[in-house]
Amino acid sequence: MTEHILILIFTFILMVLGLIGSVLPWLPGAPLILAGALVYGWYTGFAAITWTVLLVLLFLTLFSYFLEFFASALGVKKLGGSGWGMAGALLGMIVGTVMGGLFGLLIGPFVGAFLFELAKQKDLQASIKSGIGTLVGFLAGTIGKLIIAVIMFSIVLFKIVS
Repeated sequence: MTEHILILIFTFILMVLGLIGSVLPWLPGAPLILAGALVYGWYTGFAAITWTVLLVLLFLTLFSYFLEFFASALGVKKLGGSGWGMAGALLGMIVGTVMGGLFGLLIGPFVGAFLFELAKQKDLQASIKSGIGTLVGFLAGTIGKLIIAVIMFSIVLFKIVS
């Protein structure tokens, strides 16, 4: 009984970290939720969390990464950005998060894309548009990842409780 409670706590911790990781870039959100499901499934002999459920969760995990990349790339491309803008957004996200926490996470991609596009194109208007596109794409991707993480969390919780 104590072992089961410890497994439940460990599973829950992994899944909560997964939810947090769906909005913070240094934590792998969906994979942590998948890992929590896998731990609980393994412990229970895959009775509640079956292989089918794990495959669905794996698909959702892969889809969340595709969505994140696609949303960011689309945001940059729709507003005239380039690969330089995307690279600047990534670097800005990393630096912004390290130096400015959550605020840095939001503003860093914009600043990075803006500066890299400005260095490449020397066009202030185009650089601002690229920065805005990056920010919009990043926020859309993050919201999408959070929605997928909540769906995954709910599936696992439902399977454990039922």
